[in-house]
Amino acid sequence: MTGNDLIHAVTAALGNPGAATSDFDLNPNVVLPAERKLRDAAVLVPLLPSPDGARLVLTKRSSALKHHPGQIAFPGGKRDGDETLTTTALREAEEEVGLDRRKVRLIGSLPTHETVTGFQVTPQVGVIDGTFDPASEEGEVAEVFTVPLIHVLDPANYRIEGRRWRGQRRHYFVVPYGPYYIWGATARMLRSLADLVHL
Repeated sequence: MTGNDLIHAVTAALGNPGAATSDFDLNPNVVLPAERKLRDAAVLVPLLPSPDGARLVLTKRSSALKHHPGQIAFPGGKRDGDETLTTTALREAEEEVGLDRRKVRLIGSLPTHETVTGFQVTPQVGVIDGTFDPASEEGEVAEVFTVPLIHVLDPANYRIEGRRWRGQRRHYFVVPYGPYYIWGATARMLRSLADLVHL
């Protein structure tokens, strides 16, 4: 499939409602308090058309950060004041990777995702029109890189792994690509996208 074909497939899939996800999906023994308060956040899932097919832009967080050091993530963060979740995603992408929000054509959003850190994240999917020269936010983003979109849209590239967390074994999705170990919330949101697209 060409890059345009893949982006058209993603756009069509985003028109179908999906189920909300969480970091606890693969851990049925975890009971979440009904009265828990989640903070709103948004991430941008940036798709970049390229000669060899569309690619997905991701970041590697700085190893010096207090939360999720060195992990692979989408550009994004918590909602600021009364701004919309779309504005949050575009603002954070501009700050973290130097992506001019005027170059992003939003095509839809994925179901919300609840994280172990108490955020309700809404992934906003957008296509980057024109060139993109990443500019990493110093101290927060160690690297900006791309992954072939077809790689993360193929459920066969995902596997389930686990590790000890707060005294219990926690399971999660991973979708590795080359030297990049994509796991946790990022992998779960990408798996949600793969499940919607059905290539």
